[in-house]
Amino acid sequence: MSTVTTKPAPARPARTTSTLAPISWRGPIVYGFFALASLIFFALLPAGGTETTFRISTATDFFQIPALTVSSTGFALVLSLVALGLAGLATWAAWTRRRLGVWLPVVFGLVVVFAFLAWAGAGKSAIPLTGLLQGSLFLAVPLVFGALSGLLCERSGIINIAIEGQLLAGAFLAAVVASVTSSAYMGLVAAPIAGALVGLLLVIFSVKYWVNQIIVGVVLNVLVVGVTSYLYSTVLAADPATWNSRNPLPVIEIPVLSQIPVLGPVLFRQTLLVYLMYAAVILLQIFVFKSRWGLRMRAVGEHPKAADTVGIKVNVTRVKNTILGGAVAGLGGAFFTVAAGLAFGKEMTGGKGFIALAAMILGRWNPMGALAAALLFGFSDNLRTVLGIVGTPIPSQIMLMTPYVVTIFAVAGLVGKVRAPAANGIPYVK
Repeated sequence: MSTVTTKPAPARPARTTSTLAPISWRGPIVYGFFALASLIFFALLPAGGTETTFRISTATDFFQIPALTVSSTGFALVLSLVALGLAGLATWAAWTRRRLGVWLPVVFGLVVVFAFLAWAGAGKSAIPLTGLLQGSLFLAVPLVFGALSGLLCERSGIINIAIEGQLLAGAFLAAVVASVTSSAYMGLVAAPIAGALVGLLLVIFSVKYWVNQIIVGVVLNVLVVGVTSYLYSTVLAADPATWNSRNPLPVIEIPVLSQIPVLGPVLFRQTLLVYLMYAAVILLQIFVFKSRWGLRMRAVGEHPKAADTVGIKVNVTRVKNTILGGAVAGLGGAFFTVAAGLAFGKEMTGGKGFIALAAMILGRWNPMGALAAALLFGFSDNLRTVLGIVGTPIPSQIMLMTPYVVTIFAVAGLVGKVRAPAANGIPYVK
């Protein structure tokens, strides 16, 4: 009897499937829209003149850079074509799933802005580029401090909608203390105290009583507006010489550095509050991501139960960081009074706290990112002032809308998908 043996069939190799990430067309669409708008409105539509002049140097620079005069239509046309090329590059990168880095939105934004300036300043007086940048940095100060405040709170799990109230409280107390003591620096010292008190109220209701943090933030904003408006009407307005006089911070010029063209006046010819902003951004960038304190804060905001398991006091960490965040926002509130050299006025923050919140989101809860976003909003705010002085044909109502329109487009069109800390807004019950 014969047996038939069969060889076993060779094993088939396992099929491996790789899933490609979906293509996101958000960036190319945004770039293409603004590039076409630049081409149509700034290059093809008639401008108010044939030439635009950009003034670069200031009187105290080491050496003078001559003013740059360009053809309004030609310069805007060239820049618009460059913007279209960058939009095409963004489309190619999206199609091939490549990352081009942060340089693309920066260069694209500069190209479109200069095309706009060439059109808006055609036939008008010279546009002061150094003054435009210097004012943009100065106006970004409360936004930076407000964004850093939101970062400190939300990285530890507390949603801080009360930034607007903290800025306003800081502005109020800074003005009062500076008036009573006749010292702007004393007002600068007092401002964080007011912000910390608002932060204390926020964290008490959020941590101890588990009240919805968004509702608490909105209520605190209304509370601060009501209290400061009442005290302004009954106390400050009755005796402004004693309680609400102007005590501006002096401008501090760093020797040698302040006389470097462009960079000197922008970075090193500012008030003490601006230099404190530099220090706050640098220190938080280091401590949030490179220190034990920052690791614990981020752990509490991402996974509080795991943090509690390894011995981190979750609610104590949230209380400390929220009060610290309120103090940072209160320091930013001093911008509106002692730093700007103004007396306190009702609701003088004008919604800057909410723009700071948008800057925090646009910066992806990162100090350096928040700084970049705040500079963008500060530039858009200062742009309307400079163009109003130059005499642009754009209606003033539209210029007043500029900072808020830029905020909406930046957050909706450029921020993409971002993820807040996982435990953000969720009370921790041990």
